[in-house]
Amino acid sequence: MQARDAKKGAIVLYQNEMCLVTEATHRTPGNLRAFFQITLKNLKNGRIVQTRFAPDEPLERITLDPKTCQFLYRDNAGYHFMDMETYHSFAMSEEILGDKKYYLKESMEIKIDFYEDKPIFPELPSMVALKVTEAPPGIRGDSVSNTTKIAVCETGLKLNVPLFVNEGDEVKVNTETGEYSGRA
Repeated sequence: MQARDAKKGAIVLYQNEMCLVTEATHRTPGNLRAFFQITLKNLKNGRIVQTRFAPDEPLERITLDPKTCQFLYRDNAGYHFMDMETYHSFAMSEEILGDKKYYLKESMEIKIDFYEDKPIFPELPSMVALKVTEAPPGIRGDSVSNTTKIAVCETGLKLNVPLFVNEGDEVKVNTETGEYSGRA
């Protein structure tokens, strides 16, 4: 594949590392030659790099095998999943999951991309319903502006919620931004 064909969401090999294309824009600065500004996210360490490529510069595209998997449990070995087709179970480390670990609930089904039979990239739904386990009481009379408080969810995620959210409530959380989206 050439740099001009790189689209958001593609997985490419850059400096012998698997990277996710998060943004690709075509630039033509004045009298200079056109180039593609591509933002890459390293799938191993999460580092984000912006690089420039000539339009015909080759990029090696990596094809991943997506599988539906169920989250089983977490222990010292990592986060355990089961492939829903073969019923094979495997563990993923916290380094691979990153902040996505805060959105995993037991028995939840997600897509995980595999490369050479190794789990590489978990794909979460855009919204997840989580139960609030800790929430300080809201202070009344502070309604001049949108006031929030910090609540802790069942997975350990801390997020800002409105004052009316209490312990035991279920809230919808946007998995891309990590923000409160409403009651579930």
